[in-house]
Amino acid sequence: MPAVLPILQSAELPSDAVEVGRIGEAWGVKGWFKIVPYSNEPEVLYKADKWFLLPSEKGAKSFFTGTVLLNVKQARDHSGSVVATALEVLDRDGAEAMRGARVFVSRTHFPKAAEDEYYWVDLIGLNVVNREGVNLGVVRELLPAGPQTTLVLAFEVDGKEQERMIPFVSAFVDKVDLAGRQISVDWQPDY
Repeated sequence: MPAVLPILQSAELPSDAVEVGRIGEAWGVKGWFKIVPYSNEPEVLYKADKWFLLPSEKGAKSFFTGTVLLNVKQARDHSGSVVATALEVLDRDGAEAMRGARVFVSRTHFPKAAEDEYYWVDLIGLNVVNREGVNLGVVRELLPAGPQTTLVLAFEVDGKEQERMIPFVSAFVDKVDLAGRQISVDWQPDY
């Protein structure tokens, strides 16, 4: 019996889309599939009924190109992992065909962050300055480091890209201004 590939509708990636995971292996025979979430708290996957897929970045062959829409029927926790099913996925072969696809969700489905809490995606690209107004760099990524998160900044010295790390804790972070795209810190360039 030939594989039945999902018929996925081309879509435009929303301007507020955030990559939240990737599709893993098929789960069962009725079109369910596992999701590998990028967060330990994947509530947004349970709430959003429209996911936007892009082919895997790893160069693996995909049966679709560009952005496609996946209409999620159900997503839920199963033994510590996330499993889902969608209208377009009819069987195990269809689920397996999507393996590796990157999953994006519109930011409108994210829960509102509490005061003094931030989504990592909002911090990436922010300029970091210290109390003296010295520019320390731009947030390139964040690293989970045990009980705290660490900001990884990129900056240049004599035309060469450098890296600086600052713990993202209240002892060093004075203010996060998302609207102004800046983080103020108690940190010196030579630390």
